[in-house]
Amino acid sequence: MSLAATARTPDAGTAAAPALPGGLPIQLVAATKSFGDREVLRELSLDVAPGSFLAVVGRSGGGKSTLMRLVAGLDQPTRGRVAIDGEAVTRRHPDVRLLFQEARLVPWQTVEGNVGIARGPDWRASAGRVLADVGLAGREGDWPSVLSGGQRQRVALARALVGAPRILLLDEPFGALDALTRLEMHKLLERIWLSRGFTTILITHDVAEAVALADRVVVLREGRIALDVDVPLARPRRELADPQAVALQAEILDAV
Repeated sequence: MSLAATARTPDAGTAAAPALPGGLPIQLVAATKSFGDREVLRELSLDVAPGSFLAVVGRSGGGKSTLMRLVAGLDQPTRGRVAIDGEAVTRRHPDVRLLFQEARLVPWQTVEGNVGIARGPDWRASAGRVLADVGLAGREGDWPSVLSGGQRQRVALARALVGAPRILLLDEPFGALDALTRLEMHKLLERIWLSRGFTTILITHDVAEAVALADRVVVLREGRIALDVDVPLARPRRELADPQAVALQAEILDAV
């Protein structure tokens, strides 16, 4: 029997973390997105539970980033429906934040200024708290130019988290980092997700990263779901050479 079949009923004690409070549910119903004559997403239906961690894997051009843009409200479906907490997404949703591969920090703002760029109430205190959460306490006055790539991504993550989002969308956020820094960011993201409980969608080409972080992996191929499988592995997932993890990675790779 395939892991895709068994993953829906994982053994007690080995299942991924349950849905946590704080996140919002996401639903796509027969969502199609076309650019001219080209359909990038085709009649895609998907339910994402509140507080869950979904990874979307696929080849370039398979529709991953288009899916993220629809959920974020940056684009609208050509047909079908995208909803957050039961309401159709027609514009940027206030509870959604995005993190990209490039940190996109403003070079003329300090670390603190970048995190508190929206300048909300008590923004300095809020920036300080979230910077401590991502391991950058004491770096508030630094300029982006003196930070390493991993530190810049920590600042970008802090900026995304400062408004207490209920959905976090991640588009290849660790793709430009070296292997050790990437693993550190995996641990950091997992810890913050578990403590805050926001719904997370990770777009990635890296199957090992998807299995390391997600509760569930969806493979998009030519705009359709080719595989939808739960990840029934206990956390923290530091040993991805585990036979179950290896078998799951192989199943996902076969579907890509």
